[in-house]
Amino acid sequence: MTTMLSVLWNPSEVALQIGPIAFRWYALSWGLGLGLAYYVVYRLYKDQKLGADKFDPLFMYCFIGILAGARLGHCLLYDPGYYLNNIAEMLLPIKIMADGSWKMIGYAGLASHGGTIGIIIALILYAKKTGVKFLHALDNISIATPITAACIRLGNLMNSEIVGKPTGSDWGFVFQRNGEDFARHPGQLYEAIAYAVLFPIMLWLYRRYKERIGSGYFFAVAILFIFSCRFVIELCKEVQEPWELAMQEMIGINQGQLLSLPFIALGAWMLRRALKK
Repeated sequence: MTTMLSVLWNPSEVALQIGPIAFRWYALSWGLGLGLAYYVVYRLYKDQKLGADKFDPLFMYCFIGILAGARLGHCLLYDPGYYLNNIAEMLLPIKIMADGSWKMIGYAGLASHGGTIGIIIALILYAKKTGVKFLHALDNISIATPITAACIRLGNLMNSEIVGKPTGSDWGFVFQRNGEDFARHPGQLYEAIAYAVLFPIMLWLYRRYKERIGSGYFFAVAILFIFSCRFVIELCKEVQEPWELAMQEMIGINQGQLLSLPFIALGAWMLRRALKK
């Protein structure tokens, strides 16, 4: 039974339909997040007097790096048994049906941990190609990352996926699309709010400590905050794969939390290193 404390959540996955072309909320959220990050980093490069020849290739490196990393991260870290036997589904946005036909479904499964690794690798290649120092590019991207992360989590909310645990009360979101009539924690919204709060903080830090660009300081702050929030918010989220239940019983944390620990440690180490400089 629900009350006014419950949000009955059942939005359409499609934001706009033009003939046979459907624009889904999740894809639009990704596009908005990348577009905002593009604008922010463009302004940072302009402020730092880095030429257009340095900025122009950056978006493509980052786009490919984050998409490939996030997709491979999900497939190999959460369900390797399935995807290693279905390579086409891992690399292409399709689902192979029982009769051998295939259906375009988009990339159903993207992992932020893999996306972070992907963008780091992409920026190493970008730095070698353009001559921009790796940490300089990484710091700039990190300032814009929270707004993209917030948009992506809002896309997850629109898809009614990565849901939270039941609240045990009338308060929460009722994900009706999933056939439920009880309230859950909106874990996606918690993360989106946390990352949205981080974004203006990153802009303020840039204005206050602009000279630290290139030291890894901004990257350290971003991943330390993001993955610490992720670790805590996972406490009220359902596991993504059933085998994580046994993992929780064994070591007390799920896969998302376990994968966050190395990034938290890296962020703490890089922050200490940057402040020493």
